[in-house]
Amino acid sequence: MAWAPDREVLRGRVAVVAGATRGAGRGIAAALGEAGATVVCTGRSTRSAGSSRSDYDRPETIEETAELVSELGGVGVAAVVDHLDPDQVQRLAEQIRGDHGHIDVLVNDIWGAEVLKGGPAEWDTPIWEHDLDRGLRILRLAIDTHLITSHHLLPLLTKPGGLVVEVTDGTADYNATRYRISVYYDLAKVAVNRLAFSQGHELAPHGATAVALTPGWLRSEMMLEAFGVTEENWREAPGRSAPPDFALSESPRYVGRGVAALASDPHRSRWNQQSVTSAQLAAEYGFTDVDGSRPDSWRYIEEVRDPGRDADFADYR
Repeated sequence: MAWAPDREVLRGRVAVVAGATRGAGRGIAAALGEAGATVVCTGRSTRSAGSSRSDYDRPETIEETAELVSELGGVGVAAVVDHLDPDQVQRLAEQIRGDHGHIDVLVNDIWGAEVLKGGPAEWDTPIWEHDLDRGLRILRLAIDTHLITSHHLLPLLTKPGGLVVEVTDGTADYNATRYRISVYYDLAKVAVNRLAFSQGHELAPHGATAVALTPGWLRSEMMLEAFGVTEENWREAPGRSAPPDFALSESPRYVGRGVAALASDPHRSRWNQQSVTSAQLAAEYGFTDVDGSRPDSWRYIEEVRDPGRDADFADYR
């Protein structure tokens, strides 16, 4: 029997997905919605005229994400927030305290530096040649935003059963032995993994849990656009407009279902301070991606791509 989400398992739970406008954040908000949660979706890009937009200046809006949450069976709430602005995040915390009284799940998915990190031709640029302002902006967007958000929102979550998910790229073990693109990108992704570890240490006495979570090769809106495909025909891209291992890519909903699985697990504290992949959670909880598969691009990277071996992609999907 094909796996299907439990539409009521998170009914009545309150989640905040910080950075939910697009990509993994939208996928996580959607998966929490299909499990029945109330999801406060935050981001900078909004339909409101004259408002600030993200560094990407793309068409996706936070209102679209909130509407998707509601369409899938949850309760979506759009909140326009710049997570680099402590006053805005503090106002968000006050609004949530007034409307809901607490938070059950906080997802720190704020990023916004995809353009700043550049494409493959710009990777491996040494720090003395890398643009300093761009590098420091990467750190501000990737680390400061998470710290500001946790500072203001964790007081609403310090209770038994609370869950914080820090979204990053690469597990702690993988990143510990690999250089990731640039000094700035490398530091950003290692820091977010460590942030989950540190927060887990501080939350444990309160009965709450912090986990670092990395998706695999994500079919974000930007990635699909870059390869000239859509979610409906993305399988045409590998080997043509995209590298062959794009065949192991995953939809944003996949990592989102990992968050929903953690949130619905009464024994989620066993994951405290750990760093895991979406595929590892799929293997543990049995959920699938939207196409019914369980892609595992990180296992492929470690077992096949990095050591230079050959393998059938089907063995990793």
